[in-house]
Amino acid sequence: MMEYLAQILLLLTVAIVVVVTFQRLHVPTSLGYLLVGVILGPHTLGPMVSIPEFQTLAEFGIVFLLFTIGLNFSLPQLHALRHQVFGLGTGQVVFTTLLVGIIVWLAGLPVAVAFVVGAIFAQSSTTVIASILKERGEENTQHGRLGVAMSVFQDVTAVPFLVIIPVLGTSVTASALAGTLVWALAKAILALSLVFIAGRWLLRPLFHLISERRSLEMFTLAVLLIALMAAWTTSSLGLSLAFGGFLAGMMLGETEFRHQVESSIRPFRDVLLGLFFIGIGMLFDPASIPPIWHWTLLGMLLILSSKILIVSVMVRRTGIDAKVALRTSLLLSVGGEFGLALIAIALDSSVIEMQLGQIAITSVLLSMIVGAVLIRFNGAIASRLVSASRIEASDNSELPDAPEQKVVIGGYGRVGHTIAVLLHSSGIPFVAFDTDPKQVAKGRADGYPVYFGDISDPGLLETIHINRASLIVITADGYSTALRALSYLRMTCPQVPVVTRARDIEASAQLLKAGALHAYPETVEASLHLGATALQILQVPYDDIDQVIQEVRDWGYKPLIEYERDK
Repeated sequence: MMEYLAQILLLLTVAIVVVVTFQRLHVPTSLGYLLVGVILGPHTLGPMVSIPEFQTLAEFGIVFLLFTIGLNFSLPQLHALRHQVFGLGTGQVVFTTLLVGIIVWLAGLPVAVAFVVGAIFAQSSTTVIASILKERGEENTQHGRLGVAMSVFQDVTAVPFLVIIPVLGTSVTASALAGTLVWALAKAILALSLVFIAGRWLLRPLFHLISERRSLEMFTLAVLLIALMAAWTTSSLGLSLAFGGFLAGMMLGETEFRHQVESSIRPFRDVLLGLFFIGIGMLFDPASIPPIWHWTLLGMLLILSSKILIVSVMVRRTGIDAKVALRTSLLLSVGGEFGLALIAIALDSSVIEMQLGQIAITSVLLSMIVGAVLIRFNGAIASRLVSASRIEASDNSELPDAPEQKVVIGGYGRVGHTIAVLLHSSGIPFVAFDTDPKQVAKGRADGYPVYFGDISDPGLLETIHINRASLIVITADGYSTALRALSYLRMTCPQVPVVTRARDIEASAQLLKAGALHAYPETVEASLHLGATALQILQVPYDDIDQVIQEVRDWGYKPLIEYERDK
């Protein structure tokens, strides 16, 4: 036991040092975890970590990754986005898989293996793309939005590979393979039906019951139970664990608990996904590179060139100008974490041999490194490759087009509901959160976007991209809730204005000190409103009344505070 504890401490120490270093260098942390695996793996000099069931535990990182992806692509969303999913997103995966598969098949690989290699090379890293675009301020440009959307759709359209690849390792003849694939498809439909029925009739009542307890611990345990139970169900049917995670996420994505579910699962996903990348890094054997270095370079070039060619042609055919099409293709040229996950599944299913696995792993890693450089300099590269006349014609399409900014309401009680009605009447988009499932149900019955969630939960705020909000209005009853939320908001997104509700003048002063732009004390505001009504009855001019009331507010309610002190 102490031996394993020492190895765990070593693993955590090396991981922290490497990941912090990569973050300082603005390098994707997934590459850092891969390096940790190489350092502590059996194929390099120095200390080695050998913990029983490490790979089994790490596999759940992919389960929770697919679970999170499923949360963002519920059945109604997939239906609404069907043209994009089955258009650019699916087309890129299908055509890249076919092109790469045909090339490596002509090079001598069996059909099944060529198909797997094509599927691996077709994936792109959403993490790498999104992080570099955000760092360069290009996330809201046309090529940035299109590139991220296509990379996310890749994750959805690649889910069938989770069903197909394990089957390829069990059949030999073409007829047996076809029969096994049909049977696997039937089991996938059965699993989807089971999860769909459970999601419609069991999940929503279950989470309503749990959320009424107001216990984040119970909520998190329920999320883990649902995700793992779905994974166990698909695994029992002979399908992958990750496929079950995706189905469970897709069902929960239809509920009002979606954002809080993602917030609860994120720490487990990030840690286990880090372990998964460490496990992939442990498979990497630097000593095997010299005999296969030329194949790995060809593999990297094949990943980059095939996706640049296919994506640029597909995007160009939609009517988008050449420069945007090329920049989008440069974004998607990078290899992806999902490709590494498919390699692990293919090795585990004995579809590909270890040497080919080493070539594939190294090719994907090199493409992630070189691809990150291409993403960082996509504008300069596109400017050199596209003629000047076309650049001038496409200038207008390169202007940032920010996504619709929303007002975020924290608390959907009496005050939150009133604000929601006013915003809706003014045509201003908003989203509201409350920890009371009954209030959430009322808001959704009114047709408003109200979700279950704690506005002071940093995980929830990060999940909903709070930095993109145009305004935050905190109306929750708890004074401590507003303070916790303000503490996080002032640290992470001080540019977003925050307006809060306060019980009294003292609470208002504390909230203003914590960073609120305005903090309106309910009792005082009621008194001011009553006073204004009295002045109106006495026929005092409206302008004079407004001026007096506003002066009291501008002074920070100082006249009223002094009166309270004199008492």
